[in-house]
Amino acid sequence: MQVCHSERSSARPRWQNCQQWCSAAMKYILVKWNHLFGDEPVLLYSELDDARREVRRIEVFRDGHQDFASAAESRGLGEIPIPELAEIAADPEFEPSEITKEQFEEMWNNRKKLMT
Repeated sequence: MQVCHSERSSARPRWQNCQQWCSAAMKYILVKWNHLFGDEPVLLYSELDDARREVRRIEVFRDGHQDFASAAESRGLGEIPIPELAEIAADPEFEPSEITKEQFEEMWNNRKKLMT
C-alpha cells in the first residue's frame, strides 16, 4: 500500500485523504516485446508507483490469453524498479510507451471480465 503524506488533519488515515495525489504519482506504460517465444507475453501493461515499482501488470500473449499480477493478489510483480522508457527502448526487442491511466484501467477491467 502506498502511503501519502498529507497536511490535512482528519480522523481518516492519511492515505485516504490524498487519493488524487496518489493516482497523479502513478505512471502507466505499455511495452511491446518483439520475440518468437510462444510462452512469453508480447505486450506488458504496467502500473508503476512513484518509485517505478510495479503495482499491477497485465501480460498479453501471442495467442490472445492474458495473465495478470497485482500487489493485492501477490502474483509475480517485479521486485526492482522498472527502468525509464529510454533505457527500455535501448534494447531493440522492446518498444515502450507511456499510456494513460484510462487505457490501463480499460485493460484491467477487461481482464476481470475474462476471468468471470
